Formats: sequence, C-alpha cells, structure tokens
Amino acid sequence: MPDIHNVAILGAGAMGAYFAAQFASAPGFSTTLIASGERRERLNRDGLTVNGQTYHIPAIDPAQATTTADLILVALKHHQLADAVSQLDRLVGEQTIFLSVMNGLESEEIIAARYGAEKVLYAISLGIDAVREGNRVTYTRPGTHYFGEARNEQISPRVHRVQQAFDRAGIRHQTPTDMLRMLWWKFMINVGVNQASAVMRAPYGVFHNNPHAQALMEALMREVVALAQVAGVNLSEQDITDWYPVLRQLSPLGKTSMLQDVEAGRKTEVEMFGGKVVALGKAHSVPTPVNETVVQIIRVLEETGG
Repeated sequence: MPDIHNVAILGAGAMGAYFAAQFASAPGFSTTLIASGERRERLNRDGLTVNGQTYHIPAIDPAQATTTADLILVALKHHQLADAVSQLDRLVGEQTIFLSVMNGLESEEIIAARYGAEKVLYAISLGIDAVREGNRVTYTRPGTHYFGEARNEQISPRVHRVQQAFDRAGIRHQTPTDMLRMLWWKFMINVGVNQASAVMRAPYGVFHNNPHAQALMEALMREVVALAQVAGVNLSEQDITDWYPVLRQLSPLGKTSMLQDVEAGRKTEVEMFGGKVVALGKAHSVPTPVNETVVQIIRVLEETGG
C-alpha cells in the first residue's frame, strides 16, 4: 500500500488541532482541514494557533474537494458526526483510511455504515490535555494515541500504513492486541471523569486527591465495567485502579472536554457517555442508577446554559 500523503482533519477543536499541527509541521504531507461556512472562512483567514504557533492550513468545503484523502482523522463532537460524514464522498477513495479519535463507542460504526468497515480503524487518545479557546489550542502533554483493528495479533497493512505516518509526524502511538477492550476502557474513563467533572465544575487536580470526587467518578465507571462484562469485554475493578497513574499525569488545572463545554454553554457529549450507559443498561437489564442521575443533571446544565 502507498505511503500516506494527503491527510484531512474533520473537526479542528482541541484534538483535531493537535493532529493538524503535527502533520502540517512534518515533511511529506499535504494537510487540509474540512469545514464549511463561517468556520471555514475563519480558519482560512485566521489560521489555527497551537501552543503559540499559528498554522495556515487550508480549510476546504468537502463538497468542493478535488483530491481524495489517504487518511481522514475524525475529531468531532458526537452530535455533529452523522451529518458531517455524509458530506465526505468526494474525499473518500479506494485507499482512504478513517481514524476516529472521538469519544464513545459509536463513531466507528457510524462511519463504517456509510463507507464500509474496511476503511475504518478503531482509535482512542489518552493523556493529552489540549484545551481550545476560539482558534487557539494549548496543551502540555501530547498523550499517546492507540489505534488498530479490533484484534492485532498481527499488524495489518493498513495499520502499518498509519503507524508509519504517525512516526513521520512525531505522534506517539501504540497498537494494542485487543483494541476493543481499549475502546471500552477509554469509554469507562470518559463516563467517569468527564461527567463527574462537569457536574462538580472540577479540573483534573480535584480528582488527584479528593476522595469525594473520586467516589463519584468510580461509581460512574463501575456501571460501565458491569456492562462491559455483559458484552464479553474483559474490564474489571483493576481497570479503574489502572486509570489513576494516567490521571495524575494530567495537569491539575486541566479540564475535561465536557467541563469545557459546560463552561462555554455548548452542547455536551452526555448522550454518548451516560446516555449510552443508561440505554445499554436497559437493553441488558443492568442497573445504572448513578449514570441515570448524572445524565439528568447535565441535561439541565445544557438547557440552562450551565
């Protein structure tokens, strides 16, 4: 398979901006942002500033694309995904690979439903503390980015292709043997820390040491562990314990994406976190009372502007 050259970023928020800057800074890549309307005009006019450096990466309307992408990195909010993906036909060619670094369990399924599972790899990002304010993104830790097929006892050609591209762009990455388990582990983390941080207005530092904050976060996570076990995914109490070394590496002043959304009065991803937990709980007769309560609180915060 040919090397990855054309890279398109769908979603220039905190995560998307990190990837855009890495690929734009590295030789051998042609990087574009996918956007439309005022957002596209603003990106083309003002650029994207990451850690104080401004990058003028062309932003294109997907309907006007003239070249297919080798790699499409998807970093949107959940409620934006289905509509945005439906507009990418001109960017998708025979060799295109999708990598979604979105939170939750559903983005790969949504993309695969339109373009085929053979074009989609599973992915999560862990330990990056990027924060966006307007077109400015800052981070102190770039994190590690995990991707692969559902199982990776052997590395497939398309996984190898993305590994090479990430190496060239200076992006730290790993390919776990059991990628689906990793996806559920990240889902467990997000359900816990994102939602708890949003209802308590708490940055990461509160979860480093405060036992009450930790108790709420862990209670939310345990309901995911119970669901994972029903789904045949090997999560356990130890996986909650294993989260703390990662958590303590994050800046005490750093904020989860959901807390940033609540503070900015934006729509959150509660439906793909707690909402998904509650729906799965009902489907599998697994009680999820903590998530049910927290989801209602966050919905009120959304409706009242935080």
